[in-house]
Amino acid sequence: MSGHDVGTIFGDARVMVILRDLPPAETVRLAGRAWDLGIGVVEVPIRTPGAVTALRAAVEAGRARGRPVGAGTVRTPAQVRQAAGAGAAFTVAPGLDLAVVDAATSHGLPHLPGVATPTEAQRALDHGLRWLKAFPAVSLGPAWFRAVAGPLPELRFVATGGIDAANAGDFLAAGVRVVAVGSALSDPGQLGRLAALAADR
Repeated sequence: MSGHDVGTIFGDARVMVILRDLPPAETVRLAGRAWDLGIGVVEVPIRTPGAVTALRAAVEAGRARGRPVGAGTVRTPAQVRQAAGAGAAFTVAPGLDLAVVDAATSHGLPHLPGVATPTEAQRALDHGLRWLKAFPAVSLGPAWFRAVAGPLPELRFVATGGIDAANAGDFLAAGVRVVAVGSALSDPGQLGRLAALAADR
């Protein structure tokens, strides 16, 4: 199994919601709001042990609604095992570590590693990954995606880091397949605006 399978999870989704460092009940509440608004894919980072509980709660809520929930900030094979044990549908990492990619593959989990240079992107592609997370996207800027698409047209990018409803459209227009929004969700108005963007095909 390769990163290409992340594309099956995203389907035609254009927005992913990242629910970071929230209690389980709040994670489930916000995930439910996103699903109600038509944002189908949710990521719950597990950078702290307590976050695995929130991931498990979101996975259970998602399973009841047929919605995939992934585990984010997966940096080690041990965290891959935690994600798999919690029922995550996929894993996401801030960087590219081939040992983590291989661990995810061994657990049958599509993996979305983070890259920020063409060298990293090519290394991921050589390892069989076509879907990559570009991080930090706001620092790279929309022009980065247009430039990388020239020599590496087979890659599909999820833009993460500094994305909000105000700039997400610029990244999608630059060829990004999915924008991932996390910190901006502290503004209650963001989800509705992002949902409108997600519905604008």
